[in-house]
Amino acid sequence: MTQALRPDRLRAFVARIASLVDEQVAEAHLLEAGGAALRELIAHDDWLPDAFAQPDPEHYQQFLLHADARQRFSIVSFVWGPGQSTPVHDHTVWGLIGVLRGAEIAQAYRVTPGGALEEEGAAKRLDMGAVDAVSPRVGDIHRVSNAFHDRTSISIHVYGGNIGAVTRSVYPAGGGRKTFISGYSNDVLPNIWNVSKESPIS
Repeated sequence: MTQALRPDRLRAFVARIASLVDEQVAEAHLLEAGGAALRELIAHDDWLPDAFAQPDPEHYQQFLLHADARQRFSIVSFVWGPGQSTPVHDHTVWGLIGVLRGAEIAQAYRVTPGGALEEEGAAKRLDMGAVDAVSPRVGDIHRVSNAFHDRTSISIHVYGGNIGAVTRSVYPAGGGRKTFISGYSNDVLPNIWNVSKESPIS
């Protein structure tokens, strides 16, 4: 991609998620309806600006695309360089993940009653167009990796909070947990509101 031609797609997606949050629907319905909206968004690869799709050679990038004014939800692009992965981590809020480019491997974990961390089920491969969900209710601890060692993968995430400011935990291999706040990789946001610069959409 060299140019984002359809910022209206992200604008419409923001409106759909905002409506679900405004309606205060049950989490199960929000994940289902929000997942359907995310699936529609990632079915097209003509809306994400290049500035928010750039990998870093050292670590994955988390670019903020939109944050609700009351921090009720946020939308980010995760950009994975070849072979990059997260540590095992949680979210503490609901979340939706949709693969826009490439593919990812997601391995779920759980904390046993004795406090040990163990894998929960087999790792899932999420190919382009796939959508997955996380939350403390449905499973909140995982590790995500780029499925490819020779190319970039990009996923679009929606979270039930300002995820870059949420206090969360990583789970080191040696046991226990360590709190962190992720922040974001960018200081500016894509302007999806300047409708006057958009060509009429047929």
